[in-house]
Amino acid sequence: MGKLDGKVAIITGAAQGMGEAHARRFVDEGASVALTDVNEEAGQRVAGELGPRALFLRHDVTSLEDWGRVHRRAEEAFGPVTVLVNNAGILGPVTPTVDLGEEEYLKVCAVNQHSQFYGMKTVIPSMRRAGGGSIVNVSSIAGIVSIVGAPNLAYVGSKFASRGMTKHVAVQYGPDNIRVNSVHPGYIKTPMMAAATDENGGGIAETVPLRRMSDADEVSSLVLFLASDDSSYISGTEHVVDGGLTAQ
Repeated sequence: MGKLDGKVAIITGAAQGMGEAHARRFVDEGASVALTDVNEEAGQRVAGELGPRALFLRHDVTSLEDWGRVHRRAEEAFGPVTVLVNNAGILGPVTPTVDLGEEEYLKVCAVNQHSQFYGMKTVIPSMRRAGGGSIVNVSSIAGIVSIVGAPNLAYVGSKFASRGMTKHVAVQYGPDNIRVNSVHPGYIKTPMMAAATDENGGGIAETVPLRRMSDADEVSSLVLFLASDDSSYISGTEHVVDGGLTAQ
């Protein structure tokens, strides 16, 4: 018996990296999953490999209207959505605050922060009708502490916002049996991290007490736990998966 048998999930940013890892684990554990992303080719490939309990939908997470379309398609395919993983995110430019352009700032906030609001706003009515659900908002250790090397103010601000929105919604909808938690990964081996560093991670591993970067699947184990009934009394809190980095 899988830990997510009977659950229906939407996972954003699921064409690669952490989102792909989450989708694979969810399907393995019995969930039906709508994988969403702007990368259609990769997303279709992943969904095709996962079989009939996976559906890929092209998705602009910065559009509330598109959220409505994705939600309707997911429910038509699988039934009421009971799990949402707000995983989509971007880094934005590596730049000091005074050099960060308004357009760049707004784009990072739209993808990292506003999309999580849109996602929660869209799925909560469905979860209430279903008698409950679990929302996992993927933030970052940059939403816990000010880290050296954070790309820009917008990235840090959006990740802190994710943490705050998580707590607010968890309190507001706890009486409806809707749990909301945030996940704060450290340095994870993903295509996005590879694009931001050299092939050796820019020496990042040496800054981590465990002396290594994490595989995406190690984050998926935490996301799976929070989505499952194993975490039935856990809500409104942040969950750090960083190899001890923020303990220093």
